[in-house]
Parts: sequence; C-alpha cells; structure tokens
Amino acid sequence: MMQVDQFVQVTLKEQLKEIFGYSQFRGDQEAIIHNILAGRNTFVIMPTGAGKSLCYQLPAIVSEGTAIVISPLIALMKNQVDQLNAFGINAQFLNSTLSKAEMTKVKKETLNGTLKLLYIAPESLTKVENLDFLKKANISFVAIDEAHCISEWGHDFRPEYRKIRGIVDDIGNLSVIALTATATPKVQLDIQKNLQMEDAHIYKTSFNRKNLYYEIKPKVDAKKALIKYIKNNKGKSGIVYCLSRKTVEDIAELLNVNDVKALPYHAGLDPQTRMNNQDAFLNEDVDVVCATIAFGMGIDKPDVRFVIHYDAPKSLEGYYQETGRAGRDGLEGNCVMFYSYDDILKLEKFNKDKPVTERDNAKHLLGEMVSYANLGACRRRQLLGYFGEYVEKDCGFCDNCLKPTHKYRAQDDVVLALQTVLQTDQRFDVTHLSHVLTATDNQYITSYEHNRLPVYGKGREFNENPEHWCSLIRQITIFGYLEKDADNYGVLRVSKKGMNYIEDPYPVSLSADHNYDQQIADGKADDDKDVTNSSGGNAYDEELLGLLKALRKKVAKEKSLPPYVIFQDPSLEEMATTYPTTREEMAQINGVGMGKVEKFGRQFIDLITQYVDDNEIEMDKDVVVKSMVNKSKIKIFIIQQIDRKVDLDEIAESKGLTMEDLVEEIEHICYSGTRLNLDYYVDQIVDDERQDEIFDYFMAAETDNIAVAMNQFRGDDFTEQELRLMRIKFLSEVAN
Repeated sequence: MMQVDQFVQVTLKEQLKEIFGYSQFRGDQEAIIHNILAGRNTFVIMPTGAGKSLCYQLPAIVSEGTAIVISPLIALMKNQVDQLNAFGINAQFLNSTLSKAEMTKVKKETLNGTLKLLYIAPESLTKVENLDFLKKANISFVAIDEAHCISEWGHDFRPEYRKIRGIVDDIGNLSVIALTATATPKVQLDIQKNLQMEDAHIYKTSFNRKNLYYEIKPKVDAKKALIKYIKNNKGKSGIVYCLSRKTVEDIAELLNVNDVKALPYHAGLDPQTRMNNQDAFLNEDVDVVCATIAFGMGIDKPDVRFVIHYDAPKSLEGYYQETGRAGRDGLEGNCVMFYSYDDILKLEKFNKDKPVTERDNAKHLLGEMVSYANLGACRRRQLLGYFGEYVEKDCGFCDNCLKPTHKYRAQDDVVLALQTVLQTDQRFDVTHLSHVLTATDNQYITSYEHNRLPVYGKGREFNENPEHWCSLIRQITIFGYLEKDADNYGVLRVSKKGMNYIEDPYPVSLSADHNYDQQIADGKADDDKDVTNSSGGNAYDEELLGLLKALRKKVAKEKSLPPYVIFQDPSLEEMATTYPTTREEMAQINGVGMGKVEKFGRQFIDLITQYVDDNEIEMDKDVVVKSMVNKSKIKIFIIQQIDRKVDLDEIAESKGLTMEDLVEEIEHICYSGTRLNLDYYVDQIVDDERQDEIFDYFMAAETDNIAVAMNQFRGDDFTEQELRLMRIKFLSEVAN
C-alpha cells in the first residue's frame, strides 16, 4: 500500500498548474487524490465535465510505477492518451488496434517504469499474456472508469466489468478507484458490492449541471425542426443521437444536403472510418456528428454546444450521460429531445427477445424515460431526483420552467397518496398505488387483499384521467414527500417530510402533464413558444475570439492534435477579454500555465499583440490584472506590508497565518502579475552567492516547478522555502 509522501503533497498544486494549467482544484478533487495516494479504495460519483479524469491522472503522475485505467471505449482511451501526451505525460493504451511492435513498446515502457498511465479495456485485461505481464509490472493503483457498466441496473451493462475484481486481485494487492457520472442509488450499491468496496471512501458531487438547458419537443416534422435548430446555431459543435444506424446515416446525409457539415458515427462503420469521423469532429472539420444511442461515442470534447436526441433514449441514465457531453467547459449547453411514444414502442420491441430479468429491468428504465418526458415538473429536479439528489426549488432554466404547463393546487389528494403508500406497507411502485386508488382490480390487488384497504377506490373521480395519480405520485416524489427504496427498484416509501405533511398538510403546487401525442396528432410543434437559451451579452471581443479559434485550429492541425488540447474555449474567451501580450500575462490565463505558454503560446501572443496595435486598443495593465485576480483585503495588506519592508514572520503572525500559508499568498500575488521586492527579507536568509546560483537556475530552467528545482538542488542544503522565495524574487524581477 502506498503512503502519501509529504513532498508529493506539497507539489500537487504545482503539478496541477504546471501540467494541466489550473491554479486550484475543483470540488472534492484534492481530497480524492489524497485518498488515492494514501492507498485507500475510492468511489467517485461525479457528473460529466466535473473533472473525474484528473482525479486519477494526477495521482498516477506523482506516484511511482504505472496506474491501470480500465475503460470501455477505444475512442475514449485514444482521446485521453492524446491529451496526456500533449501535456508531456507518458500515457498509452493497450488494445486490439495496436500492432505487435506497438504492444511490445507499451509493455516495455510499463515494465521499466516510464509509463505513468496504461489504458486498457476489460476484455484485454482478461487475456493471459496481458495478465502475466501486469503481474511483473510496478502497478500504483487501478482506476475503473465508467464504473456503471458493472451494474445490471446501469444503462450500459457489460458482463466483462463484473469480472474486474477477481482480475485485480490476481494482479496484486492494489487499491481501486471506481468512477462514474451516472449512478442511481441502486446502481451505486451494486458497484460497491461487486467490487468488494463497501469500505471505500465515497465522494459524491452534485449531478446538477447548471449550464445545461433541457427541452423536449413533440416529434412533429422533426427533420425540418432539426435543420432549423442547427442552422440557428451555425458554427457551433453538436451531437445528434438517433435510435438506429440507418437513421444516423439518413440524418447525416440530410444535414449535409442542407449545408450542415456532418458525419455519422456508429458500430457498423469500420474502425478506421469511425476514428477518422471522430477526429474530424474533434478537429472542427465538421460541426455535427450523428451517433447511435446504443453505441455511444466516448468523445471528450469540452465545447459541444448542443446535444439533440432525434429519438428517445433507453433510460434516464443514458440520457443524462449523453446530454452531459454538452457544455463540459461550463459554457452554453443545450439539450433538446424530439419525443414520440412511438419511439418507446420501438425500444420495447428491441427488448422482447431479452431474458426475463433483463427485459423487466429495461421496461422499468423505459417507464422512467416516459415519465420524464411527460411530466410538467422542472426537468432538472426530475433528473436530480432520479439520481437520489433532492432540491427545494425549480431551476428556472428548462422548458417546463420557462414554458410551464397548467398549474393546479392539491392537498387532500397528496395526503391520500401518502396514506396509500403507508397502507400498502411501503412495498409497491407507482402503477400499483394508482390501481389501488382507482379500484383497478387485477391479480396483484386481490392477492395482496388491497381491495379491503380504507384507501381502496378513494381516487375513482379521476378514472377518466388514469394518469392523474401516477403523475401526482411522481411529482410528490420529486418534491421529497416520498423516497425511492434503493434495494427494490420502483418501490416508494414515505419520507420524514411526507410523514410531517400527513400530520400538518398544506396546498402543494403541481403541474399538468404534457400531451405530446395529441400535439403530434394535431401536427402542432408549439414553435411559437420556443425559448432561446441565451446567457446575455458577451464580455469578450468576438472578432479577436474568432481569430484565436482559427489560429488554434491551424496549430492543432500542424501538431496533429484536437484544438481544445491547445487551449480550451474559456481560455480563449479570457484572452479575448484581457488581451495578454506577454508570456507572463498569458500564463495567468485560467487553464494555461507557463508550460502551455512555452509549448503553444508564442503565435497567440503575436496575434493578440498585432490585433491590439491594428485596432489601437489602449491597454491599462493594472485594469487587466484586476479583472483577472481577486485582490482580497489580505492580499492588499500583504502588498502594503512588503512595501514597508515588514519582516515576513511578523506579517504571518499578525494575520494568524503559518509561514507556508503566507508564502503561498505571496506566490498568488506574484503570479497575478504584481511585482514584489522581497530583497530585504531574502537577503537575511540566503547569501548573495547562493542567490546568484538559484537565480541563474531559474533563468536557464525550462520550468519554474519547485519540485524540479528541489531535485536539481538536492544535497545542496537548500530548503523549499528558500527556493520558493527566490522564485518569487526571480519572477518579480524578470516576469512582472
């Protein structure tokens, strides 16, 4: 079992900045990384775009040996390996696409310890020759990506995933990190049980992707509506999901005929064509890719601006994961589904030949999809509730919030529904509860003698609208009056909030269901109520942003890399807002860092400089710095004290900071572009000769990474604090 080296802990943030270009960890990333480095089993449930990959990539980089990453998709492996290689990290994949010579090279680099991450499919993991080779290697830990594939209740179940635990045990005593973006409470329990990770530290991030806009449209003249939507989003990257390979081909052809650059992507294409089409999408040679729902793409592209479901998905898990490909960079992401119950019937036909258990599971999942489509309740609350996350308010940013159906108030009906759950011993699903309330006799009602209950038939007044009770029960579940039984699919229990409600009821605002089938029958798509997803005016210079994106595409082609590996959209937008014209200014752009400036920055700096000159833009550097960095009161205090040449120990003591914390604050100030004169303090602790030696090192070094500097001066009796202070002195004098 690995121990967390103190040196590694100190350098994690430096590695984060140096390699990935980020100044701070997001959410639980740092805690997760420390847990992995401590050799403990870790279970990460984090939505798409929240930074799951970094949780295992960074600990793999700072650990000795090679981390195994088990991933289900060759496309996703290639995507992540390309990104890591662009960052200067040795990562490779081991799968059937490699030649024998390439496989030999990968295995050699694993055995000699130079490979940091080895991506491998579960099918490849079971091969005897691969198992024998991995037993000889120094494996740091095992990461299981897309861990929902383990569960039969997940949306993408893969039998090979259920064998992983035994294989890992065969390789050695290794810690495991399992990661997924889509897992209901039941799926979570199934994953833990199968991986024997009941003792794992669980890190669960909110499933709420606040930048995503969810909308469902009736499938009326869908081809015309699709073309209209995509043309209204001209130049933006998007994905269109379809039910069958034929539909994928047809829609891709339809879009091209209508002057939209689009390519198909499905399992029926030969591997090389699939790879070429994926790369064309990543490299922005096409705007839209059409893909089958069943296959999925595994594409890690942060600037997908819309995801359209031309056909309904098989499950809410699948829908959530597929929509999650939109707006991974935190910017605009629109999720539109064209819905018709005919699509659900087609999916039911696909399921009819499956084994009984699998067929029943698929039926339950489809039922949830139908419910999501038809309910008038906030889409986001529905999605979050499905994954066991409850919120108190509507999101205000979905079609049901912006274009609400008819609202009605209910109190007695809510109490009656809750009493029905209690009187049936909290052991049944929505449909059965509805049948009890409407006195719909069937074998289940009579066998359980539910026709003798006091609540039996109390909801007959709504028999002409059989969906009334199902809709009401689902909505009060979303609102937290009922909760799902994680062990028994579909079973509902009364929550503490529900019990309190029975004692002290009050009117609850509910929404009428949609009637898409009627709209389809009438041929009305409700276009007059379309809501445009807009976040308002942009702060960035749109003309400059266009030039930067064109340059990014050119550089990416030259280096055979996807454009976002060069710089991501938020970084380009910040450049088009703050006009960085020096390496140091460019390094302060979020997501860049000096490493990327060295690698890709020169041409971008030249372009911005030329643009500023051509357009006679007056640059006030102080204003630019202030817009980029939050100079809090403590930072202003530190700058003032240093200007007055107050001893750093006194500054730290006066603010209750440790010396390490103070140096970190000073580093933040320095990296923001502010020049600090620390000579008065540095001269006390480092003599002139040693200062010259460190200064010369930083002047000649390829990186200002402290870990690298510590290694360079190992044995020379330099402390880390001395090196950090000298780096501040160096950057202040040379960079700021």
